[in-house]
Amino acid sequence: MCKMRPYVWIMVVIVAACALTAAIELAMGRLVFGPDGTFGWWAGDIWSSEQSQRFADPYSLTHIVHGLLFYGLLWVVARRVPVRYRLCMAVLMEALWEIMENSPLIINRYREVTIAVGYVGDSVLNSLSDILMMSLGFVLASRSRVWVSVAILLVFEIGMLLWVRDNLTLNIIMLIRPIEAIKTWQMSGHGIP
Repeated sequence: MCKMRPYVWIMVVIVAACALTAAIELAMGRLVFGPDGTFGWWAGDIWSSEQSQRFADPYSLTHIVHGLLFYGLLWVVARRVPVRYRLCMAVLMEALWEIMENSPLIINRYREVTIAVGYVGDSVLNSLSDILMMSLGFVLASRSRVWVSVAILLVFEIGMLLWVRDNLTLNIIMLIRPIEAIKTWQMSGHGIP
């Protein structure tokens, strides 16, 4: 019997996680390319109907931050596990988040308490891109000094705050314990009273 190299198994796990995520999201009614059925590489306006429907958008940066954070978390709790297996764990965690994020419960929560008033969930393309972006962040963290990862995280979080008045930190705060003053500030920056 032919033995597979560890890296082949890693790729099998990652591809299987992505395929399973896509299959589950399709079964949940998610669309491959969004409501208009059109492929696109980029949607830069977080207020447009194309948000979370294209390959990438401003929130793609938050998924890179997920990767940086997952690397740090798994380094703390599973330091002795080889990096390639920790990457698999991170991909599985991100895939699980993508499935949860596109459930009616979380979609409605986003609509109720965050600035994502018209949020309809991610396209399957966007979800798979989010997993790829997280993987990029994870690999970046695994190959960088800690201070570089921290600097990238801060640049992305502060940059997103200045660019679209949102970031991973505010997203978590608003999902867990919404603060009306934050929502008002975020929406006022986009001309929404």
